[in-house]
Formats: sequence, C-alpha cells, structure tokens
Amino acid sequence: MPGVSRFLGITVVMFYRDHAPPHFHALYGEYEVTVEIESGMVSGRFPRRPLAFLLEWWDYSREDLRANRDRARLGIPVVPIAPWE
Repeated sequence: MPGVSRFLGITVVMFYRDHAPPHFHALYGEYEVTVEIESGMVSGRFPRRPLAFLLEWWDYSREDLRANRDRARLGIPVVPIAPWE
C-alpha cells in the first residue's frame, strides 16, 4: 500500500493491483473513503471537514494522481504528492 500523501491527519494511498475505475484511498482515524480520480466520486465515510480538505487536494493534485495510477499499474513506485497546506 504505497503512501501518496499525508496532511491534516489524512493519509492517501494507492494499491498496485486495485480494481477499476482508477481511484485512491484516504484514511482518517477509523474512517476510510475511496475517491475516483476522474470524477471525484466518493465512497465510504469521512468527517465533513477532512473530506472537504481531501477533495480540495484531489482537485489540485488530479494530474499527479493520474500519473501515479499509471505508475502503480506498471508496478513502478509511486511518487509522493505535496500535501495540502
């Protein structure tokens, strides 16, 4: 489970052999969501404010997330993405 970014108590990860559509996982305490890279569609449960920060980060980082998804599919290590500040 390669870590992609960490900020404000949120950990963003991608799995190398994950299912379609392309997405990432975000963890916050006992909460976990998946976010589709293209649409931003969220599945799972997350507190409201951390989710808002996560979606702002997603919008800002979408190109880097796409590139990391391509790396993960090829088994190449993902590159860390700058945290949201």
